[in-house]
Amino acid sequence: MSSDPSTPDPGTSGALYSTKTVPAHRRRAYWREALSRTFGAVDLGVPDEVACGTIRTSPLGPMQTVALEGDPQRARRTRQLIAGGDDDYVVVMLLCEGAAHIDQDGRAAFVRPGQLFVYDMARPVQLTFPERFLTKSLVLPRAVLGLSESELRQITAAPLGSESAVGGLLTPLLSRLVDSAATYPQRTGELIARNVVDLVQTLAEERLGRETEDSASGARMSLVRIRAYIDRHLAHPDLSPDSIARAHHISVRYLHKLFEMEDITVSRWIQQRRLEHCRRDLARRESADLTVAAVAHRWGFTSASHFSRVFRAAYGISPAAWRASARREWSASFRGGTAAIPASLSLERVASA
Repeated sequence: MSSDPSTPDPGTSGALYSTKTVPAHRRRAYWREALSRTFGAVDLGVPDEVACGTIRTSPLGPMQTVALEGDPQRARRTRQLIAGGDDDYVVVMLLCEGAAHIDQDGRAAFVRPGQLFVYDMARPVQLTFPERFLTKSLVLPRAVLGLSESELRQITAAPLGSESAVGGLLTPLLSRLVDSAATYPQRTGELIARNVVDLVQTLAEERLGRETEDSASGARMSLVRIRAYIDRHLAHPDLSPDSIARAHHISVRYLHKLFEMEDITVSRWIQQRRLEHCRRDLARRESADLTVAAVAHRWGFTSASHFSRVFRAAYGISPAAWRASARREWSASFRGGTAAIPASLSLERVASA
């Protein structure tokens, strides 16, 4: 905090804003600025002068955790205030104490303690707290949530499944994360926050009706598109469930659910497809000048030793032995006067040789 309590200073490792030491005549301006620095510029309305308010924030990767305690008030973000800033963020808020009323995207909802809700800082919104309240929030870039614009509009200003099993997991996890965010090593905090975001995405999917409305054929089509995407990006070493889910604007959980239909994990599918391409290239004359490690690297493997282990585990033969057998078959084929890939070349035959 600044030595002047009327000027909040978030610092580099989080912030603590409190009206306790601010002169009464300056509290309203101080509180408005504290809220604006945390959630974006707001038009603040209070019944009387602000008596008491506290905001604690802590950074968590690209996100920020916020604990907010205050007196009755109304905070509104208008189009004019939004136009003057660059607040492309979404707030996932848990009401811990008090009551709240939220208006956004043509909907209005009354929120009870223990319920979660989402609002988008990039569109007009009004939050009203008719009594003293406590909230705990995660402020995150819209891209992190992985929802399209239309999907996000469908889940704002509505309690998110607090009675569901997933909501029962998310509520205490978000609350504890906000309380202890400043104590975690950076990497640990980011991993925990990622789990929270995954749960939020799951609740969003329930709200959007994906669990019940996605037909088997629709899910199958999604899986076909995702498999094609994987094949196009096999050479990228950083191809992962996270990157695939982000590219298709779905949660990692939903991605795993799609692959469960095939009784295989996403990571195992990626590895299987890479191995198939490596096996094919190792048997081709066109790749004869490439080392085994170079072929592995071409298809996204970063470690030659790891590639050799998984190749042998999959096919019962080392990559070098597989290539040697292919060369013998090529020599025999050319001696016989044909340049076609020999039909006799099979893993079963090589493995039993």
